[in-house]
Amino acid sequence: MILREKKIGIIGLGYVGLPLAIEFGKKYQVLGFDTNQLRIEELKQLKDRTNEANLDDLKYATDLAKTEVGLGLNFSASVDELREYNVFIVTVPTPIDQFKSPDLTLLKKASKMLGKVLKKGDIVIYESTVYPGCTEEDCVPMLEKHSELKFNIDFFCGYSPERINPGDKTNTLTKIKKVTSGSTPKIAKQIDELYQSIITAGTHLTSSIKVAEASKAIENAQRDVNISFVNELALIFDKMDIDTQDVLEAAATKWNFLNYKPGLVGGHCISVDPYYLAHKSESLGYYPQVILSGRRVNDTMGMFIANKVVKLMIGKGITIKGAKALILGVTFKENCPDIRNSKVVSIYDELIHFGLNVDVFDPHASPKEVSQEYAITLVSAPSNYDAIILAVAHDEFLAINVNHLRKSQKTVVFDIKGILDRKEVDGRL
Repeated sequence: MILREKKIGIIGLGYVGLPLAIEFGKKYQVLGFDTNQLRIEELKQLKDRTNEANLDDLKYATDLAKTEVGLGLNFSASVDELREYNVFIVTVPTPIDQFKSPDLTLLKKASKMLGKVLKKGDIVIYESTVYPGCTEEDCVPMLEKHSELKFNIDFFCGYSPERINPGDKTNTLTKIKKVTSGSTPKIAKQIDELYQSIITAGTHLTSSIKVAEASKAIENAQRDVNISFVNELALIFDKMDIDTQDVLEAAATKWNFLNYKPGLVGGHCISVDPYYLAHKSESLGYYPQVILSGRRVNDTMGMFIANKVVKLMIGKGITIKGAKALILGVTFKENCPDIRNSKVVSIYDELIHFGLNVDVFDPHASPKEVSQEYAITLVSAPSNYDAIILAVAHDEFLAINVNHLRKSQKTVVFDIKGILDRKEVDGRL
């Protein structure tokens, strides 16, 4: 199958799938598929709730479908429409469950659905984060079962890990080198050429699907471990009454020092992927030490911050029960509406347990989504507070005047991100 004959179905239109659909839609006939009918209708109206899409590019790709035969981007929630396509790219979420084990529910549903529309010669490419071996051990059997076709004879697979950085308008899809793989050497080359046609940064073709899967898992596990190290330093230096930021600034004067910053580690990748790697490792009889110890440290930071704020309040003579606290930001990172696996919530929960009345303000987050996911009602206009915690470095907060939010001179200000004037804060990581 030559490139121009490829008709691409993108399964899942979130932070990963939509940018992918737009770029492929400029050069191929593409169907953006999602089971969320509301999401489909919004995209048809050029509305993107994730803020990841370039709306001009979205309009160009969808307009192309109206004017050019065999090109452009269409959207649908109808499975039957997928039957016309021959390359499928799966970008559904792969979270962890309450026991921190991989939750492959959506991935398996997507595989079952695709199995029912697969034809001979079709290719299924997975981009969702998984543990090494998942594509061939978990997804392929479902494709075979529901299609009644034989893997690597009738249909083929590949894996190309997503590297989308939500909220980043500089390092966008086409500017990030793409790792690719395929279930046979011939298919691997085809998949690599497919991505090369849209990724200006180039591609890296790996030797196997497992290698590609493992590369994704360790990218974020490595960052998680490095951040856990500086978070542990923050815990230690707090007991020594040393400012962690000052220490890191001094250490960073050496050319080979890795200048990671302490903070909350949430989101859909860094705080999740290590558990996928650990799950596979444990299934093979090896119980990882470094990876999971790093996770434990990072998962305690919300509780540490909340307790530190309460101690600072007590030190200033503020009565804790009934006091008012404000958390600035609830998304997992700056200038992004993504609230998945936000660790800010752990601060909120801990403060509530202490008896504080806690408001959360975030101009980027959807009040409806925050309410549904975390049972937190966002405030639209903050008032005055006994404690203020800057949790997310949104641009709107960089120029904020915290003095306007103080209830009194005693008000405690804690800066998790280290972006406020040091003279205005009582504590920071």
